[in-house]
Amino acid sequence: MQAPGTGNTTRGATITIDPALDGRAMAAAFKAHGRIHIPGFLAPHSAAALHDALAAETMWVCSTRGGGQNIDIPVEHFDAFTPQQAARFFSLAHAEARDGFHYMFDSLRVSDLIEKGESIHPALAAGYAFLNSPAFLDFVRALTGDERPNHVDAQATRFEAGHYLTQHDDKKPEAGRLYAYVLNLTPRWRTDWGGLLTFIDEDGHLAEAYAPAWNALNLFRVPAEHAVSFVTPFAGAPRLSITGWVRHLPSDSPHRRASARRP
Repeated sequence: MQAPGTGNTTRGATITIDPALDGRAMAAAFKAHGRIHIPGFLAPHSAAALHDALAAETMWVCSTRGGGQNIDIPVEHFDAFTPQQAARFFSLAHAEARDGFHYMFDSLRVSDLIEKGESIHPALAAGYAFLNSPAFLDFVRALTGDERPNHVDAQATRFEAGHYLTQHDDKKPEAGRLYAYVLNLTPRWRTDWGGLLTFIDEDGHLAEAYAPAWNALNLFRVPAEHAVSFVTPFAGAPRLSITGWVRHLPSDSPHRRASARRP
């Protein structure tokens, strides 16, 4: 039987933190830098279950921007572009990315699907429930010294060759964003494949970068200037992760009510 408060089980999928980790022991490092990289965050079976779910997923959409608006393109439609259509699409996207905020990667909006009652892989449903459980929220509170976190959203992302996320700070006061997180689920990654979570200092220099190491949790304070570097054409695997924001939401928020109704 699963010990209370250590994780979440949904239809046979169990997601738990590595029991050897103690958020309080890392609090000084987080306080000093406002960000942290935690290797081996989940119990091995939990990381494997989430990876397998993402690797088998078929509902990805290409998430990007066009004309200053967020747009989603079903991956099968994107893959059906002619070479001329693809070249035109990338030309327009890169023109916008050159001097402004832009992104292109595959996405699965786990929170939205669950809150709408749509079907989703049981391991991903368990992962979303885990992120909103005492096990994860208490860990974040201990790590950050902040008692406000009460909701976590989740989006699965798949960065393949040519994908990127340009510099931004995640600032959106009305959304209750406190911390951003990335749970990395790629078994093998080389730093020279790109796809690094980069932090940019006030002078525009690269202050620090985290490779998407297997089963590592990255957590950082919002706002913070950051980006995901371009994934090279020779990358040997898709960069898989679950990412989102740790938030403080009022008790009557529809998102918090939906989380309370989760399986």
